[in-house]
Amino acid sequence: MTEEPTTFTSPPETPVKTGPEVITAYLKNLPQSPGVYRMLDVAGEVIYVGKARSLRARVSNYARLNGHTNRIARMILATASMEFVTVRTEAEALLLEANLIKRFRPRFNVLMRDDKSFPYILICRDHPAPAVMKHRGARNRKGDYFGPFASAGAVGRTVNMLQRAFLLRSCSDSVYESRTRPCLLYQIKRCSAPCTGEIGLDDYGVLVDEAQRFLSGGSQTVRRMYQELMQEAADKLEFETAAKYRNRLWALAHVTADQSINPEGVEEADVFAAYQDGGQTCIQVFFFRTGQNWGNRAYYPKADRSLNVEDVLDSFIAQFYDDKPVPRLILLSHDIAERELLAEALSTKAERKVEIRVPSRGTKSTIVEHALANAREALGRKLAESSSQARLLEGIAERFGLPSVPRRIEVFDNSHTSGTNAVGAMIVAGPEGFVKGQYRKFNIKSPDTTPGDDYAMMREVLTRRFKRIAEAEVISEIESEVAEIEADVAGGPLVPVVVAQDDTVEDRAFPDRPDLVLIDGGLGQLSVAREVLAGFGLHDIALIGVAKGPDRDAGREHFHIPGRERPIMLEAKDPVLYFVQRLRDEAHRFAIGTHRAKRAKSLGVNPLDEIEGIGPTRKRALLKHFGSAKAVSRAGIEDLKAVEGISADMAKKIYDFFHERAG
Repeated sequence: MTEEPTTFTSPPETPVKTGPEVITAYLKNLPQSPGVYRMLDVAGEVIYVGKARSLRARVSNYARLNGHTNRIARMILATASMEFVTVRTEAEALLLEANLIKRFRPRFNVLMRDDKSFPYILICRDHPAPAVMKHRGARNRKGDYFGPFASAGAVGRTVNMLQRAFLLRSCSDSVYESRTRPCLLYQIKRCSAPCTGEIGLDDYGVLVDEAQRFLSGGSQTVRRMYQELMQEAADKLEFETAAKYRNRLWALAHVTADQSINPEGVEEADVFAAYQDGGQTCIQVFFFRTGQNWGNRAYYPKADRSLNVEDVLDSFIAQFYDDKPVPRLILLSHDIAERELLAEALSTKAERKVEIRVPSRGTKSTIVEHALANAREALGRKLAESSSQARLLEGIAERFGLPSVPRRIEVFDNSHTSGTNAVGAMIVAGPEGFVKGQYRKFNIKSPDTTPGDDYAMMREVLTRRFKRIAEAEVISEIESEVAEIEADVAGGPLVPVVVAQDDTVEDRAFPDRPDLVLIDGGLGQLSVAREVLAGFGLHDIALIGVAKGPDRDAGREHFHIPGRERPIMLEAKDPVLYFVQRLRDEAHRFAIGTHRAKRAKSLGVNPLDEIEGIGPTRKRALLKHFGSAKAVSRAGIEDLKAVEGISADMAKKIYDFFHERAG
């Protein structure tokens, strides 16, 4: 966009009111120009974001209740205020709409549930000896990026094969600088070791350029070049050199053969295939770059059941490319109403032509059919899993006498090694299984927590978790009271208009507070949990302690429930028992993984890094001279001064650092 959009808000005379009357009050000030509008409820939350070729014409449609679907009618009745942004073109409005939907996540819009960034392969160009590595996130490092790949595993396999084929380094720059002899990767012919001069930087640069050409689509050119070099070496009886080129050809063949589909004529494209069933939609996205299939990923966007598959796909694609690079070609399984507008908007974003097609025959049609079959199969599996998960949640409510079926379960566990690197972990599960985006880890940091005291650790973790919930509920109550006071001042409480709801009503949002908390432990841990929740007034959250049974055998767990004198056990083959074991094991896995990561990080900490003035060069000189940081800590000032680059003042600073610590 060349111009900054104009933003304006024109509040109606009575902001506490909702419905068509509120919307009508905006019409006299709205222009006929393109733009984006936001609908807000009485709490000020954005409930819908839409775009329009003419803001006045579009908003006027909402100034009445009749003629709308139940979903739109509920949205109109919930609207207490609106905000508008004008732009120059409808294409710009589409891009802005997608951006705002992802930012505010309004409940009446189609929403992407998984917004995890995609991994790329990066050949960094900010070092004399470029490295090849996996990259995720902002692409602000100088280098060549190749992707997206559907998974980190696909990137790892490709990087592994690129190492075999082109012998590129994958170490960090700091490791590269500290090497004095080649590492194991050189010994097993996975790296050419430019760090120690086993290959010159010019010759290494040739390998980097060949890898870049291969990833950019020149795989056949690179393959033919190696075939010619292998034949030339064989003719000269240079069999070791010929074997080197042969091994590279094998690695390149493995990279391309590893892809399930490598269609001819599709160099760069994304394929979107959508399938609906059971009120849900699955969208499979396949990525093709340099004529190769770089994987696929399934998405399950949140959308009202009344929306057809074309509407869901239309909104999904615009949001998908909000923060991702756009390919030259996009293939769809269904035609969408605004295909030409979307192509124009994406072309504006990419600053080059982007084509969107719905192929009906040929290779491209076969690719789309394959993606659609994957979408159909993935949705079938998800529906089956959801049905099974619903039965298991119902079983938990029945077995443990809960007042209702839990929608959010939180499981807590701790991990430490003799009290060191202690962490707490929380996992979350719901109607669709594990909700990994809401897992949380807690570094045990309270000075009042004795290292290795499991009860104190559990108290700290639960206090930090439920303090946040309690504070949020207090704020919500205050806001409700303020809204009631404002309503009274404005002329009395509002009488809500009820719209008949049917099975097209969207599912309730996943709750922020748990209905059930599982504690890995017995009566002691359960008592701590009861005390913490009671202290915050959270008496309606169910608690269960899961203790290992006799001989710590799986299947003989004892379940401690507040208010019951004796623990209960479940039948050995009860599916609910297996489900609880899975929840506990997942919490244990997450806690152990978090603890190991923290321990590994602490093991890698070098005390020399904490001394001001000690950079990589001086650190390397000290370690080379003394052999270890421990030996440096024992050295006298005169010994330290003998190291190249260490002045008398620096030697005293190093000595004082370690001896102050010892004292």
